[in-house]
Amino acid sequence: MTAPSPRTSQSQSLSRSRPAAPPRGRVLRGLRAVAYAVLPAEVVLAACLIGGVRIPGAVLLGAELLMLMLLGAEVFVWLRLRRRGLSRRETLAELVPEPVLRVAGHELRLMTSLARWVARRPHGINGADAVFPHARDQAAQMYGFAFVCVVETVGMSFLLANRPVIHAVVLVLDVYTVLFVLGLQAASATRPHVLADGVLRVRQAAHVDVRVPLDRIVSVRRETLFTHQKADGELNLDVGSQTSVTLELAEPVDAPRLFGAPRPVRLIRLHADDPKALHDAVTRSRTAPSPVPAPPASA
Repeated sequence: MTAPSPRTSQSQSLSRSRPAAPPRGRVLRGLRAVAYAVLPAEVVLAACLIGGVRIPGAVLLGAELLMLMLLGAEVFVWLRLRRRGLSRRETLAELVPEPVLRVAGHELRLMTSLARWVARRPHGINGADAVFPHARDQAAQMYGFAFVCVVETVGMSFLLANRPVIHAVVLVLDVYTVLFVLGLQAASATRPHVLADGVLRVRQAAHVDVRVPLDRIVSVRRETLFTHQKADGELNLDVGSQTSVTLELAEPVDAPRLFGAPRPVRLIRLHADDPKALHDAVTRSRTAPSPVPAPPASA
């Protein structure tokens, strides 16, 4: 039997003396698994209670205890991750799945867009060379949707007047639907396309925000299209079912989907209230001569 080499013995002693890394990944996966089980169960219990189903008190108590334990575990892990030096954003990303964060961020942007819309404060236009609104041609359609939602809210209020609990729940959902529809229009109105610092920022409502460097654009043309078929590598940002400007790129840019999945695109079709102004501004910026450096001063 051969004796272990000094290097092997030293590495074994170091591995024994070094504390094991905490199983952060397993803990987080466990918390998410519990959350995926407990939260839908809470929704089902709430629906049963609203529907008048009698649920044993022990079941309700157990569900509430599980929820409290889950919240306590989340707070404990949050504090541990913060002590390790993670920022609040990084800690939140560790605890909450990215799709959930992106959906919540989308809803928050819609609601803040309503405030910006009322205050007439567009988003992301400071220092812009040019701004191109694009919400005009869908305004009538969105206001029509909002009106229909308001009529439905009033009708459901009359129909459910004798069921106060169900009436309250449906009223909250209906009011939120109205705000959601108005938020879509507000986001489109307050988030125009922006040209600044050699980058064209292409946006649609609160879910699309793509930065296209001008040096990647090989072709920009005005063309009005009312039908758009989905294809790999293409991004169609139609407004009122139409696009009016088409960009062809030499290299793809990433246009992430709503849940964060990457989507490289090399062809972008978009719309603007004044497509000629957008086309001309991009053309001028692409063909503008680079500044000539001044000659060195003579001694």
